[in-house]
This record gives sequence, structure tokens and C-alpha cells, in this order.
Amino acid sequence: MSSDIPTPNLPPVLRPENPLHRSLRELADRFGVGTRGEIGDVVVTGITLATADLRAGEAFVAIRGVNRHGAEFAPTAAEKGAVAIITDEGGAAIAADAGLPIVVVDDPRGTLGALSAWVYSTGADDKLPLLFGTTGTNGKTSVSHLLEGILRQIGVTTGLSSTAERHIAGQVIVSRLTTPEASEFHALLALMRERQVEAVAVEVSAQALSRHRVDGLMFDVAGFTNLTHDHLDDYADMAEYFEAKLPLFLPDRSRRGVVSLDSAAGARVVERAGIPVVTIGTPLIAPDPDAARAADWVVDIVEERQSGTRFSLTARDGRTLTTVVPVIGPHMAANAGLAIVMLLEGGYAWDRIVAALDRDGGVTAYLPGRTELVSGERGPAVYVDFGHSPDAFEKTLAAVRRVTPGKVLMLFGADGDRDATKRHDMGRAGVLGSDILVITDHHPRFEEPSGIRRTLIEGARLAQPDAEIHEYSPPETAIVEAVKLVGDGDAILWAGPGHQDYRDIRGVRTPYSARELARRALRDAGWPVPEPRWSVPYSD
Repeated sequence: MSSDIPTPNLPPVLRPENPLHRSLRELADRFGVGTRGEIGDVVVTGITLATADLRAGEAFVAIRGVNRHGAEFAPTAAEKGAVAIITDEGGAAIAADAGLPIVVVDDPRGTLGALSAWVYSTGADDKLPLLFGTTGTNGKTSVSHLLEGILRQIGVTTGLSSTAERHIAGQVIVSRLTTPEASEFHALLALMRERQVEAVAVEVSAQALSRHRVDGLMFDVAGFTNLTHDHLDDYADMAEYFEAKLPLFLPDRSRRGVVSLDSAAGARVVERAGIPVVTIGTPLIAPDPDAARAADWVVDIVEERQSGTRFSLTARDGRTLTTVVPVIGPHMAANAGLAIVMLLEGGYAWDRIVAALDRDGGVTAYLPGRTELVSGERGPAVYVDFGHSPDAFEKTLAAVRRVTPGKVLMLFGADGDRDATKRHDMGRAGVLGSDILVITDHHPRFEEPSGIRRTLIEGARLAQPDAEIHEYSPPETAIVEAVKLVGDGDAILWAGPGHQDYRDIRGVRTPYSARELARRALRDAGWPVPEPRWSVPYSD
């Protein structure tokens, strides 16, 4: 449902600087099943779901929410300069007194993508940047940032839309959602086109596909990372979760695909894809190493260091390169390999990519909050990571273990009001992959934090009854105590918060940075810390 109440700490929604002027009459003829009021020669310059972001000259799309109808905010939309309301029959009755012309559509949510594509001229047949979309449970953000990083290395003006950030030709803005609403995304794409962006890397969640956020877009290349236990608060079971991902690999969404065989779901995506696909596998981490080895492209790990992972990428035709991704773990090398093959499928030349990677000594992308090393040369290595699933814990802990001479401490909490079925498995993965486990809070939302912690500890104790487990709340205390439990040569993996700059506590976004808290705890304990690499929250 749309809202006229702005949410604190949210970055702005971006629009094209020179918007098109679209006839409301033509919009109604194309998409409407009826109108209310005088349409006349009204001109529309944009479209939005939220009156908090509405700009004068735009149309306000009012959809029915769980408890209220967005049409209730039509008077606010009129006050802020909206020129029309787009809604369903029920919404039209509610908005009748707002004094604005109304276009009635059968399904405002389901029509939003097509409406937005028409308003901003960002549909499949329009002149647009190349679109690279990545889906999967884990690795979507990393692949998106790696795609953009390599594109920049080969001299391309880039755009990015990920859980962490939006990038437009060098401008950086913190993200609101993993994948923005369709109206916001099409506006963003129109702005990127204005700024001469050549290629855009997009993180595409299952929810984005289910909730029509990428409707009206045509991806030039779609990538699939993996499918593991997560989001069963949104989907009935893993089968339904898989089905939610699959539409990205159908011809009305994408032109070509690259599919990783590093989870069992990869082979099923290949089998059911309706577009041409190539495969990639990492035998070291794939459940079926032989199938991974038989993929069109194969990633092999050459060397693992705290500063990054050296790997080779080899094609069936014999082409091969060896390079470095600047984060630890075979799963990160797999992500980099997937990004490279997606670029090849998008038409970028092999020699051009290889030359740039050789020149720069590897991939130079920055992955905010993805196994991000925030500590210095002495003292415990501290990694802050966004991983929040059992599979992510297992892979990242194994990577940390291989580059750590001493003990490994795992620090994490779990989301409140989200998939509770994975909490025991999170505790199990955390305790089995570490020497010391510290349980704390994450985003409690409207749940009682102590109950979340209790379930995580229960899962850990069931897996390893004699493990060293500590419980601290809040996380500001937990990281201080965790640093006291380790020393030089040891490592801390703080999983969950990653790049995020807030905690959701009873619906309030409380300012919070795990990266800064970790640096402060290290500094207070007497360990040197480097200058931070991350950017300011957003810039206008």
C-alpha cells in the first residue's frame, strides 16, 4: 500500500532530470478500463506508489494494502502536485473527492511495471543500457558489484542496483530495497540513460519477481547463483521459492542466461529455462563436483589469502584466465567467475576483459559488507558480512578458517519477524564452523530479542553440546566482548549486518554500523585499524 508518511533515514528516490511528457489520455487508452473526472490534455511526467516521494506533475498509483487502500492518500497526492490517480474500481470510489482525474485499471500492482515502462520509455523495445540481472539465495549482491567493478575496469560507464547501493555513473546512493519498486526502477533507469550509462548490474530477488518490481524490464543476461534455505516466511516451501526465481529465465524477462551448478537447483534452472543458457561450476564447493567439472565454464581455486582468492576460469574451448577476487572464499571466486561469463554473454570481448584484469592485478571491485575485512595488520582479523542463511554461514566460516592461523569466533543474530524455520540451522552452522560462538541481536523488529537468541543457542547446543557459547545484548556490547575473547592471529566473523547502517527495532530504523562498531572495539582494545573504505550514506 502507498503511504503519505515518510520513513526516516531513507535515501531519495531518483528521477530523470529531463522527464518525458506523456499524455494522460493516451495512458488511459493504453492501460485503463475506465476513467473518472475530466482527463482533458493532462500531461504526466512521472509515476509513483508513495506520496512521500511524489513530485508535482506525476501520477499517483494507489493500490490496496493489507489493512488500508492507497487511495485514502489521494488528497495528500493532490496537495503535493499529483496530476492524476491510477487505481482500481474500489480505489476510484475512495479517491473521488480528491479533485483529480482517475484512470481505472484492473490490477494497479500488476500493471505498474508496464505503466512505468511507458511513462519513462524504458521498455524492452526502447534504447537502454545493457541490463545484467542476478538472482539466487546467496551471492546476488556480490555478483552485481563484481559485474560493475569489471565493467569499470574495461572502461564502461556503469549503473548498479543492489541490496547495498545504487550507482549512477559514479554517484552512490544507499539502497532502500534489494530491488526497487517498478516505478522507482524505471525512473532510475531513465536517469541512467540520461547520464550515458552503458551497462547496469541489477540484483533481482525472488520477492521482486513475485511482487512485480521488475515488470516491464528486459534483461540482456540473467545470472543464477544458488538456491538454499531462506525466505520461507514469504514462500510456503523450497519448491515455491524455486518457482519464484525461475521467471527470470523465461523469454519475457531475459534474452540469455548464465547458470551456476554450485547448488542442486542450478541443473533444474537449466532444464526449465526458456532462453539460451550456459553453465558454470566450481567443483570445490558444488554438491556434484563431476557435474560442475562438466559445465561450460569451470572455476578452480589456485590460492586463498586474507587479502583475496586467486582462481582460474576455464572454458570448454580451452580459453583460460587466472586472476584474483579481493575477498576470501571459493564461493567468492565462483561469484567472480559468474560475473565474467555474464559479461561475455552480454557481448564484451574476452581479450578486453583479460587485458584489464591482468593490468590491474585482478578484480578491483569493492563489495560493501561482503566478508569485508575491517581490521588492521595486527590483532584479530575481523570480517563483517551480510550473510544470514545457514549455507552462507557454512561457506564463509570455512573460508575464514582456511586463512586464519588461530581461533575463529562467530558473532551473529537473526532477523525478527522473518523466516524462523532457519534459526536452528543458523545456530548449527555457526557453532560447527567456529571455535567460539557469540549470539547477539540483529533486526528484532517486533519480536522479543531474547526469544530469537534462545532459539539460535538451542540450535547450536543441539549440534555441539560442549561448545563455548556466549550471549550478549545489545550487539554494541557483543562486539566489545568478542574482541576480548580473541587475540593476534585469531579471527571474528560478524555475520548479518554487513553494509547496513541501521537496526530495525519495533519499526524504527535506529542508526547503527557494525563496521564502525567493530573498528571502535578493536581500537579500544589497543589494536590498529585502517581508514574505512565505505562511502557516506548517500549523496544528492
